[in-house]
Parts: sequence; structure tokens; C-alpha cells
Amino acid sequence: MTGPSEVTELLTAELMALALDVATETGRMLVDERPAHLGFGTKTTPTDVVTVMDTKAERLLLERISASRPDDGFLGEEGAARDGTSGVRWVLDPIDGTVNYLYGLPGWAVSVAAEVAGEVVVGVVAVPTYAEVFAAVRGGGATRNGTSIAVSSPSSLAQSLVGTGFGYDSRRRARQGAIIAQVLPVVRDVRRVGAAAVDLCFVACGRFDGYFERGLAPWDLAAGGLVAREAGARVAGLFGAEPSRDQVIAAGPAVFDQLHDVLAPLRPDRD
Repeated sequence: MTGPSEVTELLTAELMALALDVATETGRMLVDERPAHLGFGTKTTPTDVVTVMDTKAERLLLERISASRPDDGFLGEEGAARDGTSGVRWVLDPIDGTVNYLYGLPGWAVSVAAEVAGEVVVGVVAVPTYAEVFAAVRGGGATRNGTSIAVSSPSSLAQSLVGTGFGYDSRRRARQGAIIAQVLPVVRDVRRVGAAAVDLCFVACGRFDGYFERGLAPWDLAAGGLVAREAGARVAGLFGAEPSRDQVIAAGPAVFDQLHDVLAPLRPDRD
């Protein structure tokens, strides 16, 4: 079994090559095979949808990874869960931004991360509608289509474009709307892409100066969070906590503290 001290360059390179291959292949499949009339069901609420293509994409990811690394574990949004014996676990979101995909909007992504002994060491976020693939290796920086990227350095929060997202529960949405009403006057503007992995990658490449959201699952955060960190972002929760379902804040060092201090008294980690 592989432990943290055994994450060799060879293993990292193998995991990255596989992550890039499966993420880009799955993204192509989702574009090429998207049916004209896309069937879907719901999960936690009527607004939380899952399409037939979500499950098809997750199945493709599992098949391709298992063929190359049969002893690895999995955690996927659409139910994939397996304890491996290698010390490597793949954290998969076959379509991050399913509502965008359902409506034919851009901004959805395939998110693939590899953990070793519980720590994310490789992350890939493929965004087919933008023809972009974001990637990062722990300690090795972040790239977009193979070119290094870095976070922005705005002079103040007032000149910062901030991304966010909303939950599926109506009560949570109401609370998040009230929080946005307090944030909007102190930033340049707010955007909602609709896919957390993409939001985090936008922080990484400077399209967003900051981002915050409540309710992210491990598959929402794993790959995009690594990309953001390796591009120079701070990614954390409130009051120094680790990023979690309660709250994720991501921003470059220039404005992270300012964004945190605006959010903290609003308690966006509570419904």
C-alpha cells in the first residue's frame, strides 16, 4: 500500500497521465454523444438533477481507470465507492455543472482527482465547452492547456470579481441570497458559473479574484481545489478551518483575508 512518503515522481506522472486521458476522453464523449432529448431524474431536491449522461460518464471513468490501475479505490458523485488496496483513491465528478449540461449551457466540467493516503496529489478539470483542460500536481504548479497559470492580484476586494454558487434546498438558497446582498456592494461584481470545479479553476487562472460557496462535496473540491492552490490561491474554510461542505473560500493572497473578513460575520457556513 502506498503512503504519503511514497508518492514518487514516477507514480505522480502515471496518475497525471491517466487523469488527463480519462478526463479528456469523457469530456469528448459527453459532447459527441449528448442526446437531443436528455433524460434526467432528481436527487436531493427537484432542482438537483442527474442525467443519463452523468451515470454513463462515471461508468466510462471507472472502466478506464480500473483497466489501468485495478487496485485503486474510487469515490464518485453518482455512487461509485470502492476501497482499494493500493493507497490511491480517485475522486470523480463525471459532470460538474449538470444543470448547465442539461440546458446546453457552457461551463460544465469533468473533474478527476487522485488521492494518495487521503491527500490529493493530482487534479484535472476538463471543460470541453471552453476547449480547456486545467491540471495540477501537488507541489508542481498548475496549468491550463499545458501553460502555467497563476492567481490574480487585485489591489482590493472592491476591485475583485467574485464567484459563488447556490445550494439546492430552497431555505439554503434564501439564506445565500441574503448573504450575496451583503457581499455585492463591497466587490466589483459577482458571477455564478454553476460548477464549483470550474469556479476554482477560474480563481486559479485569474478570471475570478475570489470564490466562496457552501455545500461542496469532495468530488466538487478535490481537483479544482488542488488547481487553485497550485496556482497560488489560499483555499480554506472560515476562521482557519479546512475547506469542507460547511464553507470553501478561495482567493489569491492579495484579497483572501478581505473576502474572509466580509464573509465571517455573515456566517455563510450556516443555513
